[in-house]
Amino acid sequence: MAYAIEVITGDITTVDTDVIVNAANNELWMGSGVAGAIKSAGGQVIEDEAKAKGPILPGQAVYTTAGKLPYMGVVHAAVMGRDLKTSDKLIRQATVSSLNLAEKMKVRSIAFPAFGTGVGGFPMKACAHLMVSAVVGFKPRAVNLQRVIFCLLDSYGEVLFRERLQRN
Repeated sequence: MAYAIEVITGDITTVDTDVIVNAANNELWMGSGVAGAIKSAGGQVIEDEAKAKGPILPGQAVYTTAGKLPYMGVVHAAVMGRDLKTSDKLIRQATVSSLNLAEKMKVRSIAFPAFGTGVGGFPMKACAHLMVSAVVGFKPRAVNLQRVIFCLLDSYGEVLFRERLQRN
C-alpha cells in the first residue's frame, strides 16, 4: 500500500498522527530540541521508559508510551551516539528503523522531525534529501502505514523538504 507523504511546519507534539518520532541519542536520554519538547509535553515517564530500553546502537529505534500525549507511542530513533554527532548513514538508518518499527506497531500514521539538524548540526538540505528518499523508498514495504508526515520547526525546513519531495 502506498502512503501519503505530507510536509508541515509546527510543533511535533501537536500533530494529528498515531505516533511521533523523537530524534534521539543512543543512550536515549532526552535533553533539548525535539526530545526536550516531547519530554516537556508528555512527561518524565517518556524519558524514563526510553532510558530503560537503552543504550541502543546509533541508527536503531525503540518505542515507549507517550505519557500525557495523545499518541499510541513515541518512537525514539537514535540518529547520533554519545558524541552527539550524526551522519548520512545514521539519518538514513534511523529513518528506516522508525518506519520498520511503525509497521511492527501496526500504526497508520507517523510524524518525523528533521533528524540531526539541531544538536547534531547536520545541514537541513542534506537531511531533507536523505529522509525523503528513505521514506519514498520504503513505500513498497508498507502494509499498515497510510500517512508519513515531516513536521518541520520553520518554513526554511518545510521548503527544503517540499522541494525534495517534489523531485522524488
